[in-house]
Amino acid sequence: MFPFKTALNASTLFPFELDVIQQIEITKQAGYDGIELWIRDIETYLEKGGSIQTIQAALKRNDLVLINAIAFFKWADEDHETREAAFKQAKEEMELLASLGCLSIAAPPFGEVKSVTLDEMAQHFDRLVTLGRKIGVEPLLEFWGKSPQLSTLEQAQLVLEKLQVRNAKLLLDPFHMYIGGSNFANLQSLQANQIGIVHVNDYPPSPPKDELEDADRVFPGEGISNTFAIGNALAEIGYKDYLSLELFITDYKNKSALEVAQHGLNTLKSAYVG
Repeated sequence: MFPFKTALNASTLFPFELDVIQQIEITKQAGYDGIELWIRDIETYLEKGGSIQTIQAALKRNDLVLINAIAFFKWADEDHETREAAFKQAKEEMELLASLGCLSIAAPPFGEVKSVTLDEMAQHFDRLVTLGRKIGVEPLLEFWGKSPQLSTLEQAQLVLEKLQVRNAKLLLDPFHMYIGGSNFANLQSLQANQIGIVHVNDYPPSPPKDELEDADRVFPGEGISNTFAIGNALAEIGYKDYLSLELFITDYKNKSALEVAQHGLNTLKSAYVG
């Protein structure tokens, strides 16, 4: 029995150049429980005359949960002025997301972070979570494998330990765990309530991991990641929330958007339960 909820990150559909309403409809037709939208796509839709109400109606009509949004604000940047501008951006974007009923927002180490200590990151993330919770959107701490700081699960766990706020959550991604050198066994040291969302994907045996780019990601089970072990570790700690397919493949050959989404859901379910 598959113990998780499923979601589709809209990045998976980028080659088809769909607007957010079309992304929502395809995600529902394919059979997912939730969707992750990108702030840039939401803003583009609104700039072209779409409305918040239309997005709300599409989510409701399709009975689809907007589980998370992908945004890029420099909340942990080493420069004070840059960071202050980022918090202003974060506030505006989270207020927009709250109006759509979005549950959370990704907070990766975007910007200049090489000289930022984990203690400082914890202070900045404390502030971000406090702000987000006032608005009604939960920031998720995301680590990037190629980031000069906050590149591993172990570093992200240290940041969580240093926080003043309670019950903060991580966004996990096996691709970033692999290229950053995280220890996958440490998934078992997490508590289920420390995980907000798990991005799922796979990666090929070549090029070497230090040369891998986002576009090299492949569907779950079609690479060398031990997806069954990851799924088993998550299930053992009691995680039952979303696995969200996040790919950046640029060419799906002759497949339609719906065919890609359906194939993704099938591979997700089979790869993570064995």
